[in-house]
Amino acid sequence: MEAAPLEDHVRLILSQPKNEVIVNFPVRMDDGSYELFTGYRIQHNNIKGPYKGGIRYHHEVTLEEVKALAALMTYKCALLNVPFGGAKGGIRMTPESYSQTELERITRRFTHDLGNNIGPEYDIPAPDVGTNSQTMVWMMDTYMNTHNANDKNAQRGIVTGKTLNSGGSVGREKATGQGVVYCIQEWADEHGFRLDGATYTLQGFGNVGSHTAQILSRLGAVMVAVEDHTGTLYNPEGIYPRKLVDHVEVHGGVAGYPGARAIRSDEFWEVECDICIPAALELQVTEEVASKLKARVVVEAANGPTTLGGERVLAERGIEVIPDMMANAGGVVVSYFEWIQNKRSESWQLQEVDSRLHFMMKNAYREMRAFARAHDVDNRTAALAVAIQRINVMYVERGVFP
Repeated sequence: MEAAPLEDHVRLILSQPKNEVIVNFPVRMDDGSYELFTGYRIQHNNIKGPYKGGIRYHHEVTLEEVKALAALMTYKCALLNVPFGGAKGGIRMTPESYSQTELERITRRFTHDLGNNIGPEYDIPAPDVGTNSQTMVWMMDTYMNTHNANDKNAQRGIVTGKTLNSGGSVGREKATGQGVVYCIQEWADEHGFRLDGATYTLQGFGNVGSHTAQILSRLGAVMVAVEDHTGTLYNPEGIYPRKLVDHVEVHGGVAGYPGARAIRSDEFWEVECDICIPAALELQVTEEVASKLKARVVVEAANGPTTLGGERVLAERGIEVIPDMMANAGGVVVSYFEWIQNKRSESWQLQEVDSRLHFMMKNAYREMRAFARAHDVDNRTAALAVAIQRINVMYVERGVFP
């Protein structure tokens, strides 16, 4: 990358993950039959600190996808100045097809088979697509009961994103959505844009999307369209996020919500708005979608939602992009806070968590924008360049052993 000079040996090191762990393990189902699962844990780089990254349960999990996401975590942590490296993991499965007891057995067996490839000072998983705080508690309990019993409570930091009762942090559940909103606020301040009364569309109404919507609602922003795996809704007068959360808890998705009318999926991207927030899966904003968008800015709450072609079209049309490694970094920042609290046996108040998160997100955002202006590059290039420069300096200082 011309914008960020990189030593040849550092480029070589970053081109592949350090470790690729693949485990195949059988699990007994509720009916007594057995099913074989394949689990991945990719550890991309740990020059800045322990490997860190989510575990996803999804039917489209592949080795290449997890490798790409692990690399993204390396750069995300470097951009935010979080002392972690990058990792990612997952199991190729459809979690909705399994009972709660089956999911527990799958999670515990996966954790057991990962063994010493994870650890509170080595590699620290977190929730991702298809997993949640309960998944993390199962992982923690399994790890704590299969490692040194004398250090049992010191191992609470083996995962982050846990429930509050089991050592989680206040503010962690909403952290990614909160970080997305902090980025939107920085963008609005920079452009003299008023969020009170601004309109936005939201793809994905899971953990990240629902919290983003509820926080934006408190700032006066209006959600005019929302889409998830069950359907697409539109209401130019606004969709109330809190009521939609209640609907989704009962019905499992946004479809059927009485406060908006259903529209076709392809119409979602044509809804006129100020801010478009993809908060679902990868590769959603294609060239075709980018050519239809009627927004001022795309804020990538999901990982990799914009294709290369889509990004080019957005740039040609003058639609700004706040890239994923910046926009959705709130989760890993508060995971870091949770890890610190576990190590110190502390419990911070929500105000402290949010204040520290705001400080780190604001600093990283402004560093990204300063680099973008100074080098006349887009935000994604700037974010990656800032991250890579930090990693490059560390390798130059430390060298490569032996």
